[in-house]
Amino acid sequence: MAMEVTQVLLNAQSIDGAVRKNAEDSLKQFQEQNLPVFLVSLSGELANEEKPVETRKLAGLVLKNALDAKEQHRKFELVQRWLSLDGNAKSQIKACLLTTLTSPVSDARSTASQVIAKVAGIELPHKQWPELIGSLLSNVHQLPAQAKQATLETLGYLCEEVSPDVIDQDQVNKILTAVVQGMSSSEGYTDVRLAATRALYNALGFAQANFSNDMERDYIMRVVCEATLCPEVRIRQAAFECLVSISSTYYEKLAPYIQDIFNITAKAVREDEEPVALQAIEFWSSICDEEIDILEEYGGDFTGDSDIPCFYFIKQALPALVPMLLETLLKQEEDQDQDEGAWNIAMAGGTCLGLVARTVGDDIVPLVVPFIEENISKPDWRQREAATYAFGSILEGPSPEKLIPLVNVALTFMLSALTKDPNSHVKDTTAWTLGRIFEFLHGSVVDSPIISQANCQQIITVLLQSMKDTPNVAEKACGALYFLAQGYEEMGPSSPLTPFFQEIVQSLLTVTHREDAGESRLRTAAYETLNEVVRCSTDETAPLVLQLVPVIMMELHNTLEGQKLSSDEREKQSELQGLLCGCLQVIIQKLGASEPTKYVFMQYADQIMGLFLRVFACRSATVHEEAMLAIGALAYATGADFAKYMPEFYRYLEMGLQNFEEYQVCAVTVGVVGDISRALEEKIVPYCDGIMTQLLKNLSSNQLHRSVKPPIFSCFGDIALAVGEYFEKYLMWAMSALQSAAELSTHIAGDDELVEYTNSLRNGILEAYSGIFQGFKNSPKTQLLIPYAPHILQFLDGIYMEKDMDDVVMKTAIGVLGDLADTLGSHAGSMIQQSVSSKDFLNECLSSEDLMIKESAEWAKLAISRAISV
Repeated sequence: MAMEVTQVLLNAQSIDGAVRKNAEDSLKQFQEQNLPVFLVSLSGELANEEKPVETRKLAGLVLKNALDAKEQHRKFELVQRWLSLDGNAKSQIKACLLTTLTSPVSDARSTASQVIAKVAGIELPHKQWPELIGSLLSNVHQLPAQAKQATLETLGYLCEEVSPDVIDQDQVNKILTAVVQGMSSSEGYTDVRLAATRALYNALGFAQANFSNDMERDYIMRVVCEATLCPEVRIRQAAFECLVSISSTYYEKLAPYIQDIFNITAKAVREDEEPVALQAIEFWSSICDEEIDILEEYGGDFTGDSDIPCFYFIKQALPALVPMLLETLLKQEEDQDQDEGAWNIAMAGGTCLGLVARTVGDDIVPLVVPFIEENISKPDWRQREAATYAFGSILEGPSPEKLIPLVNVALTFMLSALTKDPNSHVKDTTAWTLGRIFEFLHGSVVDSPIISQANCQQIITVLLQSMKDTPNVAEKACGALYFLAQGYEEMGPSSPLTPFFQEIVQSLLTVTHREDAGESRLRTAAYETLNEVVRCSTDETAPLVLQLVPVIMMELHNTLEGQKLSSDEREKQSELQGLLCGCLQVIIQKLGASEPTKYVFMQYADQIMGLFLRVFACRSATVHEEAMLAIGALAYATGADFAKYMPEFYRYLEMGLQNFEEYQVCAVTVGVVGDISRALEEKIVPYCDGIMTQLLKNLSSNQLHRSVKPPIFSCFGDIALAVGEYFEKYLMWAMSALQSAAELSTHIAGDDELVEYTNSLRNGILEAYSGIFQGFKNSPKTQLLIPYAPHILQFLDGIYMEKDMDDVVMKTAIGVLGDLADTLGSHAGSMIQQSVSSKDFLNECLSSEDLMIKESAEWAKLAISRAISV
């Protein structure tokens, strides 16, 4: 059945582009014409010891790609395709894969491991290939060592591919036994021990029952801890990775081992190689994450309904843990500030210290302050930087009362360091720390302000000065200014920043024009800060914000002056357009918020819209998104006048709605349709057919990311509210889509992420119902809605009974009950009285502590009593 593919696979790796292209085309053609033979031939190539390594490896890779894909819908197609493949072909392929596990060639073994796991990921959930795990386990007890290593690797990949409920406990026990034996120090071959340790990492999710059994858990923990002491560095790293995973998966089982784990992590952090030390620190970061979650969710006491109590491991370890982390801060790398992806022991230690501060609050402060005091003025830059980093790391978590006295002492010192310290690292960290001070300890949250009239001038002078420093320092200075502006947002009609507004804006614009603004995200940071300064500005500076409009418009205009660009330049250009559109969006929102400034701003509206349309004509997805958002803001500001832009803009709106690939663009466009509906009201009618058709198409597509569906439903509500009874044309289709989504959303049990999605879906559906009912109110066509009322009441009953709705859904749901009564009047009265839970739901909302829910409920109560008394 198989065919000769060696030469084609060699050609597919040729350095000659034409030869390569030719080979790729013939592989594609072969696959389309005769899939079973194609796949059998590939598996034969992979299994054949006489073939060159590179063709075996590529054959396995092509085979793997025939089983799996990144995009959900493509993956689903490939799974179906494999399941419907001829049984003989599948058996041949699987036999070849299993024999390859014993190959002397490591690349072939490793590729086969991955492909077997992909096949298992498809077949095991369908109860096919039941003998696989048994035959893999029988391999483990055989020599040669390389077959054992490949088999353990396969078991690891297999656990990564399938979910725990697919494998029964008896087989799980056998897999864990094989894996843990392979990890033990009696295993002579390093590669076997490494494969076993990595396999355990993937198998931990399957070990729930085993971790509940004291003897089995003790055994697993002992073997993992022993492996952290293995002479081979890769095994030590893999063993610590297992500990990190155990810390989050089995937090509540750790108490008996935590002292030993502290000792081995401390030793690793102080003495081991960096990859191992990083994982050892990560263990404590992971414990912090667990305890922060438990304490946030259930308050500090045990009265909450936490499934897991907090064991306060961090609090108990503090006296030893904090000094260990402070030592790591002195292990900086020379050029870590320039490298955006940098990650090293000092950064990991600082991150962990920050998590510890969030976990234990005030208790960390006395343990860190002596370190800061001792090192902050030392001649060695490493000590000054570490002291500054330690200070910045503990600013979130402890109470303002505890921190503000320290900040008051430190502020002047740090402002001086930011301009005068000879070392760039120290300046970088100082600017970052100032940003954290302004983020957590400045603004309406804090009773005693750290910034006074006296030091405000100095702070701004220093930050603007630092924006001329190297890109990494300037970027952090922008960040500090961002939080400084944000803290003044709630401060009433006059802001201490007002006198400096012009100077701040000018400095930020200067930064965006720096030659090196592309480094360290500097240009982006400058625009983000400019936006924040504008957003938080007061009426006093409105004339200055108006002066900014033509400046930013000119910048955007300059990016459009067409020269032929390389793809790299085009990407930079579209990034800049995105930043400028984002800036205009903030300015439009700011000026549109009050009548006098809005009136003056309108002179620019036509030109701005013209620029946005030209940005669309450049056609790049990212720009598309920011320009789309800015147009939403413009529609909101211009109101019904926006209608004059619709003829030209509509095609881009449609393009955005059709953009399934970049689903964020699609979601943003759906939001803008809502903005435009609110702005245009009945003037949107001429465009409704096109918009509604496309939205309904999007809902029925299985290629569109699920996160776009809730906003589409909300958008139905916006359109119905805008066009009133004209919505009759779409009523049947919209209601049918809403109904099937409503049924879906009441029977979903799942993880937190799914519950969150379900709530956003319900909220979208309810917003649609609300808009439709309000849109039809007082219209002679109201009776069209009566047939849908029973289903809507049933939906409300369903979500009320499930008891997992969040506050947002609760508020929208009680609002819908009111809308129903308000629009349908007496027709709704009796139905509401008969519904299972309306009364309980209403009473629960009336006694809610959330004012918004309570207000909605009081309005609904009034509407219902009117409907019943008619």
